Amino acid sequence: MSHSEHFETAPEDRIPFIQKVIFGAGAFVNNILAYAMGGMVIVLNLGLGMNPALVGLLGALPRLTDALTDPLMGYISDNTRTRWGRRRPYIFCGAIAVAIVFAMLWQLPAGMSEAFYFWWFLSGSIIFYLAYTMFATPWVALGYELTPDYHERTRLMGVQNFIGQLAYVIGPYFLAIMNSKLLFDNMVEGAAGLSIAIALSVVVIGVLPAIFLRERFVAIAATEAQQNGTEPESAGSVMMRAIREFFAGFATSLKFKPFLKLCAATFLVFNGFMLIAAFQTYVIIYYVFGGDTDQGAVWAGHAGALGGFSTFFIIALITWLCPKYGKRRAFYVTTGISMFGYLLKWFCYNPETPWMLLLPAPLIAFGFGGLFTLMPAMVADVVDADELNTNERREGMYGSIFWWVVKLGMAAALAGGGFLLNATGFDVALGTAQSADTLFLMRIFDIFVPFFASAIAIWAVASYTITEEKAHEIRMQLEARRGTV
Repeated sequence: MSHSEHFETAPEDRIPFIQKVIFGAGAFVNNILAYAMGGMVIVLNLGLGMNPALVGLLGALPRLTDALTDPLMGYISDNTRTRWGRRRPYIFCGAIAVAIVFAMLWQLPAGMSEAFYFWWFLSGSIIFYLAYTMFATPWVALGYELTPDYHERTRLMGVQNFIGQLAYVIGPYFLAIMNSKLLFDNMVEGAAGLSIAIALSVVVIGVLPAIFLRERFVAIAATEAQQNGTEPESAGSVMMRAIREFFAGFATSLKFKPFLKLCAATFLVFNGFMLIAAFQTYVIIYYVFGGDTDQGAVWAGHAGALGGFSTFFIIALITWLCPKYGKRRAFYVTTGISMFGYLLKWFCYNPETPWMLLLPAPLIAFGFGGLFTLMPAMVADVVDADELNTNERREGMYGSIFWWVVKLGMAAALAGGGFLLNATGFDVALGTAQSADTLFLMRIFDIFVPFFASAIAIWAVASYTITEEKAHEIRMQLEARRGTV
C-alpha cells in the first residue's frame, strides 16, 4: 500500500474533541507525578547531602514492586465487572489515593540521619507506586478502547500527549521553585510545599476521565468472558482469582513479537534518556555555569520548558505524518531528529555562550514527542491483533506490561545513573572544584548513552509488522466474528 492510500475514519469511530481533552487530563496527572518523582529526588542529594548512589537506589527499588503490581492491576482491571465499568472506579479512587501519598512523602522531618531519610523515602515510595499503579494502569487501558480506528487512535494519543506535555513545560522549573529564597527557607522546605500543590492538582484533574468517559468495549469483554467460560465477577473475587491466573495472560502477551518490539523501542528511547537524566542538570550547573546552582537551575528549567513547548508542534506534525507515511516511518523521523539533538549538545553546552544550551532542546523533544504519541497508538493495534488470536480483550494487561517494561528499565536506569555519576568522580562537597575529567565524563554520558539507545530502537521497530492495511484487516475479522455484539 502506497503512502497516499489509507482508510478513512468512519464518523462513529471519531472521539469528540472534549472527550480527547478529558482523556488527556489523565496524561497530565500521569506525567506530572512521574516527572516530580524523578525531578524532585535531587533534593535528597543537593538539599540533604545523600550519596548519589543511594538516591539512585531510591528511584529504582520501589519500581521493582511494579514487576508484580502493574500486570496484576492490568488483569484486575480487565476482569472487574461493576456498574461503573472495568476502569473508571480504579481511576477515580487511584487519583485521590496517589495525591495523598505523594504530598505526605515529601514532608521530610528536619535533622535526621542519612539512613532515616533513605528508609522514610523508600517505604513511602513503595506505597506511592501502589497508588500510582491503581490510577495509571486502568487509565492507559481506557485509552486503548475509546476507538477501534487506526488513525483516530493516533489523533487521540496526539491530544493526550499534547496535554501531557504541559507537565514537561512546568516540571523543569521544579528545582528552581524548590530552591527559591523568596518562597522557601531551603530546598527541603520547598519540596514539601511544592508536593502539596502538585497533589491538589492531581485530585482535581485526575478524577475527570473516571467521571466523564465511557468504556467502549466493556460489553464485548463481558461477552467474550462468557464465551470463554468465565462468569462476571465482583472486584473482590477477581482479586483472589487474579493471583492464580494472570500469569498465563502475562506469558501470552510477552510472546507476541510485535508487542515485544514496541516494548524494546520504548525501553531504549525512554530509558536511554533516563539513565543520564540527572546528568543534564549537573552538566548545566557545574560545566556551563561553573557550579552556580541558582543560574543552572533556571537555565535547566528554560531548556526543559522549551523542549516541552516544542513538543506541542511536534505532536501536530506527527498526527499529520502518520496517515500519509505510517506510524513506523514517523517513528524513524522523530527519533532520528532527536539523535541529532543529542550530538548537538557537545557544541552548544558552552560556558562562553550559555544561551546556546537551548538549541538542542527542540530537537531532542522529537524523541519523546514521537514516542508517546506513536507507541500507545501502536499498542492499541496490538490489542486488536491479540483479541483475534485469543478471543479476549486485554487492554489492561498489555498496557500494564508495556509500562512495566518501561518502569523496570527506568528502575535500573535510575540506579545506574547514580553509580554512573559516582563513576565520573563527582562529589557534591567539592562544589565548584569538580575536576576536568569529571566534567568531561559527565558530558560524554549525557550525549552518547541516549544517542546509541535511540539508534538501536530504530532497528527494533524496523521489523514491526502491523501496518495500516494489516490493522484494517484485523478489525474486519474481529467485527465479523463478533456479529452484532
